[in-house]
Amino acid sequence: MRKLSAVLCLGLLAAVTLPAQAEEVAVLDWRAALMETDAAQRSMNELRNRLAGQQQEAESLGQELQQMQQRLQQGESMTETERRTAMQEFQRKGQRFEQLRQEIGQARQQSEQQFLQQAEPKLDQAVQQVIDRHGVEVLVDPNGVLHSERELQNLTGEVTEILNTLY
Repeated sequence: MRKLSAVLCLGLLAAVTLPAQAEEVAVLDWRAALMETDAAQRSMNELRNRLAGQQQEAESLGQELQQMQQRLQQGESMTETERRTAMQEFQRKGQRFEQLRQEIGQARQQSEQQFLQQAEPKLDQAVQQVIDRHGVEVLVDPNGVLHSERELQNLTGEVTEILNTLY
């Protein structure tokens, strides 16, 4: 990933400082290229399946918390003891909801990072193939292009296709 980031940064710098022919400059959204691969889709499905129980529990708790909050706000006829008990239950469920939310977020982040680490060498290989095939001298991220007189060749789909063959 460091290699790719360096190439993209250098490419952007070169695009700004050196006059380049339009066919020598292309754009690549490497994140989209990676996330659209079959391997990324499988990884996301595995994560969804692994977290399904926690996700379902969090959704259920979220609905319960909304109902409890409405009851507490409407001030239904409750004794002070019932109100206190309901508030304690609300806080307990709220803490569990927050815990689940954090666990799910951490699992997603770890899964994404693990996928990116595994994909980095293949991404580098796919990008190099496309650069060589098209004779690209400057490759920039589409978000880094501020202005172009011509539409730049977008190599994202081609990189995704190559990545699919590498998995």
